[in-house]
Amino acid sequence: MPIPLGLGLPQMRQYDIGRDVPDVARAAEAVGYESLWVFERALFPEPATQGLYGIPGMAWPDHYRDVADPLITLTLAAAATDRARLGTSVLVAPLHIPFQLARSLASLDAASGGRVVAGLGTGWSLDEYAAASVAPFEQRGAVLDELLDVFAAVWGPDPVSYEGTLTSIAPSVVGPKPAHPIPVLLAASGPPAVRRLVDRADGWMPVATGASKLAEQWQRVRDVAAERGRERPLAVCARANARYSVKPVEGDGRQPFHGSVAQIVEDLVSHAGTGVTEIMLDLQGTPRDATEFIDVATEVYEAARAAGV
Repeated sequence: MPIPLGLGLPQMRQYDIGRDVPDVARAAEAVGYESLWVFERALFPEPATQGLYGIPGMAWPDHYRDVADPLITLTLAAAATDRARLGTSVLVAPLHIPFQLARSLASLDAASGGRVVAGLGTGWSLDEYAAASVAPFEQRGAVLDELLDVFAAVWGPDPVSYEGTLTSIAPSVVGPKPAHPIPVLLAASGPPAVRRLVDRADGWMPVATGASKLAEQWQRVRDVAAERGRERPLAVCARANARYSVKPVEGDGRQPFHGSVAQIVEDLVSHAGTGVTEIMLDLQGTPRDATEFIDVATEVYEAARAAGV
């Protein structure tokens, strides 16, 4: 049976956000994409004080300049669609005040008829943490834990009350409530993060960087789940950072999801066999405008379904 396919929405500077997000969202839902996704990049330091992903000397990609706010983008997509789930892949959770983020996601879920999926990570940019001024980077795990606690409280029955390090909620009515329980997916790789994923989340959101690597990572997560006695199944929504090109990419060094439509579909086929329950494709980086983006996304979707994905 084909697995669900999701599409990243246009947030980068070559797009007109107010016009192109609704247009792409409508087109994606019409062609068959089951979910629509956003990512978060709060700023682009110039000059960079820290390498990409914290790796010294690695340059930030130019397409990280001027990325639209993820929740505003999802709101535009929600208003333009009826069925597609609306996900974050991912929100850098510790950049957000927990109570405010819980209320924003609940309101979006209520407005969209229960379509929100909350994909969360802890990020890596020291500059973004400094600008957000919620808590230092070194406290990111503790902030994420508190945020998950606040989600559970705010999305649960009234009166809501909570006492944490960052958040203090006196017994209160807090609404609107989500239309349905909001699934929480976590990006997790290191041992503490995987334990948090197994203990607290509904699913895992890895980056798809090769089918064999993803299969190995998924096995490690399942091993931890077995060790910790988790019985409820974990959803796995893999994020595929694609770079489309008209001509195939030649050579053995081709990165997964980089290349022609046929090559991207080939990678979808191999990754679908790893046990993931959904694949989210972010194709927005290379198209020149929304028209090309829609054309490429449509061609990829139709070719993937023809290939049995």
